[in-house]
Amino acid sequence: MAKSATRIRVGIGGWTYEPWRDNFYPKGLAQSKELEYAAQHVTAIEINGTYYGTQKRESFAKWRDETPDDFMFSMKANRFATNRRVLADSGESVDKFIGSGISELGRKLGPIVWQFMPTKQFDPEDFEAFLNLLPKDVDGIKLRHVMDVRHDTFKTEAYLKLARKHKVATVFTDSDDYPSFADITADFVYARLMRTDSKLKTGIGPKALEQWARVGQEWLEGKDPSELPHVSDEPAAQKPRDVFMYFISGAKERAPAAAMALLERLG
Repeated sequence: MAKSATRIRVGIGGWTYEPWRDNFYPKGLAQSKELEYAAQHVTAIEINGTYYGTQKRESFAKWRDETPDDFMFSMKANRFATNRRVLADSGESVDKFIGSGISELGRKLGPIVWQFMPTKQFDPEDFEAFLNLLPKDVDGIKLRHVMDVRHDTFKTEAYLKLARKHKVATVFTDSDDYPSFADITADFVYARLMRTDSKLKTGIGPKALEQWARVGQEWLEGKDPSELPHVSDEPAAQKPRDVFMYFISGAKERAPAAAMALLERLG
């Protein structure tokens, strides 16, 4: 994927959410205009609907045309590729998802998130077989893959070595409900921030806002923030990276406010 410079993108999960019509979208805004509005206030959106079912090629083209030129979509891959006992058998599901029309997004196609069940344990041989199934490009567009692993057995040097070998990122999840480790395994960083608070107008307080702005900037500059939890004591190689930071889950009604506050803080 061609890009002129590394940057930090901050966004939300999806754009259709009823409570946002009370505190984010202007009163009376047509639902057909919600994506266009959201894309003017955040710099990336993670598409969740692709996890549950195949989307139409025309839908990807429509989303591309409704968003600014420098906007980007990441998306969850279809669950049929990851929610299975033997990952090595998921080739057909992987190919179906990749060929479903995601390339219609063109240069707005961001990372693809492969989300695993919380019960899915790390099996090195089977997991590498799965990674071997992931294509490097589609219709001339370079693909960037992210592993959203949700079992503590992935918190090992063996997993990190495997992810780095295949140049796939690992989701850093800021949550008490899922494994949380910030070891960098690719040339970009993907973070899901899940602690927004409904009592705060901006979703997060000043200290948290300052922390994530600092961490995001360090990631961008190629640093490996030591304040975050890690599996390995060895820091990642220092080089500039693209950064994707999403406010997801937690008090979801506050996610857009948190994303906009962080973008403002980042300047």
